[in-house]
Amino acid sequence: MFPHAPTGTEHYSAAPKTNTGDGIRLGESAGGVMETGYPAAGAWAPVSLVPRSPVENAHFPHLLERAKPGVIAVTASGRRFVNEADSYHDFIQALIDTTEPGQPPQAWLICDHRFLRRYGLGHAKPFPLPIAPHLRSGYLKRGRTPAELAMACGIDASALQQTLDHYNQHARHGEDPAFGRGDTAYNRIQGDADCTPNPCVAPIEKGPLYGVEIRPGSLGTFAGLRTDASARVLAADGFPVDGLYAVGTDMASIMAGRYPAGGINLGPGMTFGYIAANHIKSRYTSFTHEKPAS
Repeated sequence: MFPHAPTGTEHYSAAPKTNTGDGIRLGESAGGVMETGYPAAGAWAPVSLVPRSPVENAHFPHLLERAKPGVIAVTASGRRFVNEADSYHDFIQALIDTTEPGQPPQAWLICDHRFLRRYGLGHAKPFPLPIAPHLRSGYLKRGRTPAELAMACGIDASALQQTLDHYNQHARHGEDPAFGRGDTAYNRIQGDADCTPNPCVAPIEKGPLYGVEIRPGSLGTFAGLRTDASARVLAADGFPVDGLYAVGTDMASIMAGRYPAGGINLGPGMTFGYIAANHIKSRYTSFTHEKPAS
């Protein structure tokens, strides 16, 4: 259970539904303990809910288009809250931090028709794929003007207009003084090199405008079983549980609840899988070379 999802229904993981923590429970049953002190227990990611049926939604992670020029994120207040081109983890952490206590974290990605047809918006794909099914399902909202889009999304119309006016004033020159979007190599790598002078910034001016609702989600967890440098699971007393190893997201992340780069669940998983295998091999080799008792 995450603090921003007290009932368990306010968080939408992009992980398979069958990923239910069985490995961690097995580790705990053998004496391992969970790491619970990280500032973020999950590798956060913005997720939109794609209708599959009247009672079921797919969880679509927004990993790529947020850094493209010509899209912003706003809350229902109509205000931006983050550098949209920062990591997906930082994006959701900013949304959680800006949400009033007791309110569900919720935001909207807003773009114009040019952006939608060039880059797509979430599950709504670029031209030539059709957007009509997403409009009919309600996944994609549309308005001829900012006021119409605000009404369709439930956003403060006056504030959204002010936000767009301020953003566009600087975006026409490739600037984002509010959040410094495009100022770092991390931002620019996901931008559009054909957009100059800033591959991450362009105005949002020509209707119709579109919006997709964003909710907090995750790609994996940072919290997991405590381990030592050899990937051995630690018990409550700090000593290894004999013969028990953990890697991947069953292991408490070495990033300690931070997200410095994409793939930060994959890299440590591969690395500590290698370390654990070599440690097991060294133990097995030492056992098989022991001299028999006389």
